[in-house]
Amino acid sequence: MKMSEASRDLDIEAALRRTPEAKPLLHLKDVTKDYASQGQIVRALTGVSFAMGRGEFVSLVGRSGCGKSTLLNLAGAMDFPTSGRVLLDGVVTSGLDDGQLTELRRKKVGFIFQSFQLLHTLSVVENVELPLLLAGEAGARRLAEERLEWVELGNLGERMPHQLSGGQMQRVAIARALVSSPQLLLADEPTGNLDTTTGNVILELLQQIVRDRGTSLLMATHSLEAASLSDRVVRMRDGRIEEVVQR
Repeated sequence: MKMSEASRDLDIEAALRRTPEAKPLLHLKDVTKDYASQGQIVRALTGVSFAMGRGEFVSLVGRSGCGKSTLLNLAGAMDFPTSGRVLLDGVVTSGLDDGQLTELRRKKVGFIFQSFQLLHTLSVVENVELPLLLAGEAGARRLAEERLEWVELGNLGERMPHQLSGGQMQRVAIARALVSSPQLLLADEPTGNLDTTTGNVILELLQQIVRDRGTSLLMATHSLEAASLSDRVVRMRDGRIEEVVQR
């Protein structure tokens, strides 16, 4: 018997509420996001509700343009919904001023990108410590060296990015994302520029970080193989959540 659309939506909502704690770390409530493009309004997300617990690994999968990156940007308070609310650790992100947003991003969120986004004029350890230096935090070098040890690059701190392999550069990017001990890691196609073997090593490292450090990880990926490592897989299509699969 074919499931009605209303029943399917209820099933998705129930799956999205299965988080490790009653109070989720990240909560999107009926979020819609519109963009202006060439004089027209383009809808990137439509009525998305999503909850994610602490210490949980969730993958967003779907074709390019389905809304994965938009959802990540909203989750990290890099953008804000046209309607609906995004709560990070219980705080509505759209209600914060610029100073509060900067503080939230620096202390609660770490970003990992497909293109690594390392500064090539800085050494490995300088890239990792940069967020702490910008925030005026004490002990930046010590913490950067510790995070490089976490990703097994403790002996490469003085190298320049161009002296590293793609996998090593992504490890540096992960160390930088972790340097402020964020509660939430956001990864946008973190293995997209890597070969399969190197990508698998990076995915295993991310999985270990979630398991050992209790960090939450929200990852956008085209790869179903990569998504299979997560606790839940959220399938997106045309700006909506189509299905939620509990691993």
